[in-house]
Amino acid sequence: MAFASLFTLLDDITAVLDDVAIMTKVAAKKTAGVVGDDLALNANQVTGVSAERELPIIWAVAKGSLVNKLILVPLALLLSAFVPALITPLLMIGGVYLCFEGVEKLLHKFLHRNEHEDGHDAEPEVTDEKTKVKGAVRTDFILSAEIIIIALGVVEKYDLITRSLVMVAIGIGMTVLVYGLVGIIVKLDDLGMMLMRQKSAAVQGIGRSLISFMPWFMRGLSIVGTLAMFLVGGGLIAHNLGFLHDFLHVQHWDSGMMEHIANLVIGVAAGALACAIVLPAMKLFQKD
Repeated sequence: MAFASLFTLLDDITAVLDDVAIMTKVAAKKTAGVVGDDLALNANQVTGVSAERELPIIWAVAKGSLVNKLILVPLALLLSAFVPALITPLLMIGGVYLCFEGVEKLLHKFLHRNEHEDGHDAEPEVTDEKTKVKGAVRTDFILSAEIIIIALGVVEKYDLITRSLVMVAIGIGMTVLVYGLVGIIVKLDDLGMMLMRQKSAAVQGIGRSLISFMPWFMRGLSIVGTLAMFLVGGGLIAHNLGFLHDFLHVQHWDSGMMEHIANLVIGVAAGALACAIVLPAMKLFQKD
């Protein structure tokens, strides 16, 4: 009888693990687009940072991302159990925040282009590094929230244990994937330098090509990262704001390329409106 009970327990555990594996795979596919945006945004965070500080910054943001998941996974489970109506408004607030960050980034780039040209002392560099990490962790929180909510939607019909295990697997797995890839991307120029020191002329040529390519690649990531803010943020607003979602559906702008264009336009508009409200208010509070 004891052995029969043990075998039944093992069979139940195996069945749960099978469900977790299958649902984790499905959830990973569903969240792949957001993970791509997350990768572009976080790789962009180390643009302009000295080479020796790139990996420490990435590690700091990765730890912040794990803390975000530690907060978000239990919160998502609690919300789904007790107040599921709050999930949609929170996603929309996150979308508006992403759009606000995108517009603020563009405004800072064009209106304060030469602001930090003379700051060569160590203290401003440390402050800037801390600012980068905090900004990256804030952005990661919103993207992580979307990833967790999407994963929750995939497993909402399963029991609590399966839901919890899938979301933990997605949270840890996506964090390792994103920040591992970011670490590889930002060190590719070091790889190029290493290849240039080899004896083979062909290998040296690959190294030179890699070093020449990386500045263009990082600029491209910067552009993609900003676009990702608008696309993800605009998509969160468009998909969760009822009348806007219905309008896009009627116009057949809710799929394909038109969906991306609509999300971009909505994201820029929402970000501009948020900046028009928030930035003057921030200045008033700073004066007070």
